[in-house]
Amino acid sequence: MPFAKAVSAKSHEFDAAGNETKTDYAKMMELVLAAGYHGYVGIEYEGGTLGEFEGIRATKGLLERIRENLA
Repeated sequence: MPFAKAVSAKSHEFDAAGNETKTDYAKMMELVLAAGYHGYVGIEYEGGTLGEFEGIRATKGLLERIRENLA
């Protein structure tokens, strides 16, 4: 992480609360921030339930909720 130029948040599916079902994003972002990364986070959605843009928006919303909780 000290040499990371970018971080990507890839999501697949979400539960009813808006959390990604396969990745603990809160834990992931804690690790990323603890390593000193404070740059942009790219967003990718590869799920089949939501459309591409809805999946990207859901991932962005999840990251924003996590940011608020970590602040």
